Amino acid sequence: MSWRLSELVGDSGRGDVIRAPEVVSLDCETTGLDPRRAELVSLAAVTVTGHRILTSGALNLRLQKPDSLDERSIRVHGLRGVDLSGGEALGDALSRLRDFVGERPVIGWALAYDLILLERAMKPRFGAGLSNPRLDVRRLYARRRRQIDPLVEPDLRLERAALALDVPVLDRHTALGDAVTTAMIYLRLTRDEPGSLAVNRGEGVPKAGERQGER
Repeated sequence: MSWRLSELVGDSGRGDVIRAPEVVSLDCETTGLDPRRAELVSLAAVTVTGHRILTSGALNLRLQKPDSLDERSIRVHGLRGVDLSGGEALGDALSRLRDFVGERPVIGWALAYDLILLERAMKPRFGAGLSNPRLDVRRLYARRRRQIDPLVEPDLRLERAALALDVPVLDRHTALGDAVTTAMIYLRLTRDEPGSLAVNRGEGVPKAGERQGER
């Protein structure tokens, strides 16, 4: 099934809202933040239908231990080499992801990063990465937040956005937890008109020592 552009974007034509029966929220955990070098550790995808997040049918895969797994990345996602014992082969995991997503639009937090890594891994195997319509929920949040507080630079970390929107954070820095949290933020953002979006003002500026650019 394919989607017409008019079904995928909001009335503004800027891609603020995906007008489709279902979307897939996607997240990957990796060995680093450089998409040219990082390797996949785990990946997850969950279907969003209407206002429901179908967690019971989610795809949640741990991969075989990559060569670049080190203590620094383990501190972020918590997956040690022993935790990846018996993990899915990368090619098999990517094939399952492609089958799960199909032609449905995808959403994610800092989605471009995940798609770059997936393309690097998919292109040698399948000839291309995911070409599905997509929406970066982080960019959507930033745009909506600036409409409300034009003078405040929003904190674009996932957990801070969730706090600002009164959305629970599930298992931060796990692929499934971040995919589900992103899906909840997407539903929260698209439930209201931008002018009426309820945001906890004061969550826009990071505290001392906090980094603005984290995923």
